[in-house]
Amino acid sequence: MNEPALLRVERVCAELATSGQPITFTTVAEHAQISRATLYRDHQLRAIVDEHRTRQTDARTLTGLATEVAHLRTAVEALAAEVKRHEEQIRKLTKPPRR
Repeated sequence: MNEPALLRVERVCAELATSGQPITFTTVAEHAQISRATLYRDHQLRAIVDEHRTRQTDARTLTGLATEVAHLRTAVEALAAEVKRHEEQIRKLTKPPRR
Protein backbone atom coordinates (compact mmCIF):
# COMPACT_ATOMS: atom_id res chain seq x y z
CA MET A 1 0.00 0.00 0.00
CA ASN A 2 1.75 3.16 -1.23
CA GLU A 3 -0.98 5.56 -0.18
CA PRO A 4 0.50 8.31 2.06
CA ALA A 5 -0.42 8.12 5.74
CA LEU A 6 -2.28 11.42 5.61
CA LEU A 7 -4.60 10.20 2.86
CA ARG A 8 -5.07 6.79 4.50
CA VAL A 9 -6.11 8.36 7.80
CA GLU A 10 -8.50 10.76 6.04
CA ARG A 11 -10.01 7.90 4.00
CA VAL A 12 -10.41 5.62 7.04
CA CYS A 13 -12.05 8.37 9.10
CA ALA A 14 -14.48 9.14 6.27
CA GLU A 15 -15.33 5.45 5.86
CA LEU A 16 -15.92 5.01 9.61
CA ALA A 17 -18.11 8.13 9.72
CA THR A 18 -20.12 7.00 6.69
CA SER A 19 -20.71 3.56 8.17
CA GLY A 20 -21.68 5.03 11.54
CA GLN A 21 -18.82 3.35 13.42
CA PRO A 22 -17.13 5.22 16.24
CA ILE A 23 -13.95 7.03 15.26
CA THR A 24 -11.28 6.18 17.80
CA PHE A 25 -7.50 6.35 17.57
CA THR A 26 -7.34 2.58 17.99
CA THR A 27 -9.83 1.90 15.20
CA VAL A 28 -8.25 4.40 12.82
CA ALA A 29 -4.77 3.00 13.55
CA GLU A 30 -5.90 -0.55 12.84
CA HIS A 31 -7.71 0.30 9.60
CA ALA A 32 -4.99 2.66 8.32
CA GLN A 33 -2.22 0.24 9.35
CA ILE A 34 -0.45 2.95 11.35
CA SER A 35 0.60 2.75 14.98
CA ARG A 36 -1.47 4.61 17.55
CA ALA A 37 1.69 6.36 18.70
CA THR A 38 2.17 7.78 15.21
CA LEU A 39 -1.40 9.06 15.18
CA TYR A 40 -0.90 10.77 18.51
CA ARG A 41 2.55 12.22 17.76
CA ASP A 42 2.01 13.48 14.21
CA HIS A 43 0.14 16.78 14.54
CA GLN A 44 -1.51 16.55 11.13
CA LEU A 45 -2.72 12.98 11.58
CA ARG A 46 -3.96 13.73 15.09
CA ALA A 47 -5.83 16.81 13.82
CA ILE A 48 -7.59 14.73 11.16
CA VAL A 49 -8.74 12.11 13.68
CA ASP A 50 -9.78 14.76 16.22
CA GLU A 51 -11.70 16.68 13.56
CA HIS A 52 -13.65 13.62 12.49
CA ARG A 53 -14.32 12.63 16.10
CA THR A 54 -15.60 16.12 16.83
CA ARG A 55 -17.86 16.09 13.78
CA GLN A 56 -19.25 12.75 14.83
CA THR A 57 -20.08 13.80 18.40
CA ASP A 58 -20.59 17.57 18.22
CA ALA A 59 -22.46 18.14 15.00
CA ARG A 60 -22.37 21.92 14.52
CA THR A 61 -23.06 23.11 18.04
CA LEU A 62 -21.31 26.23 19.25
CA THR A 63 -19.00 24.12 21.40
CA GLY A 64 -18.34 21.83 18.45
CA LEU A 65 -17.44 24.75 16.22
CA ALA A 66 -15.11 26.19 18.86
CA THR A 67 -13.39 22.82 19.19
CA GLU A 68 -13.10 22.49 15.43
CA VAL A 69 -11.54 25.96 15.19
CA ALA A 70 -9.03 25.00 17.89
CA HIS A 71 -8.09 21.84 16.00
CA LEU A 72 -7.79 23.73 12.74
CA ARG A 73 -5.62 26.35 14.45
CA THR A 74 -3.31 23.58 15.67
CA ALA A 75 -3.09 22.14 12.16
CA VAL A 76 -2.37 25.56 10.64
CA GLU A 77 0.33 26.24 13.23
CA ALA A 78 1.97 22.90 12.44
CA LEU A 79 1.89 23.69 8.72
CA ALA A 80 3.29 27.18 9.33
CA ALA A 81 6.20 25.70 11.30
CA GLU A 82 6.94 23.31 8.43
CA VAL A 83 6.83 26.13 5.88
CA LYS A 84 9.18 28.22 8.03
CA ARG A 85 11.59 25.32 8.33
CA HIS A 86 11.54 24.78 4.56
CA GLU A 87 12.09 28.48 3.90
CA GLU A 88 15.12 28.47 6.20
CA GLN A 89 16.52 25.45 4.38
CA ILE A 90 16.02 27.17 1.02
CA ARG A 91 17.75 30.33 2.30
CA LYS A 92 20.73 28.27 3.43
CA LEU A 93 20.94 26.50 0.10
CA THR A 94 20.68 29.67 -1.99
CA LYS A 95 23.01 31.83 0.15
CA PRO A 96 26.11 32.78 -1.86
CA PRO A 97 29.34 31.29 -0.49
CA ARG A 98 31.62 33.56 1.54
CA ARG A 99 35.03 34.35 0.12
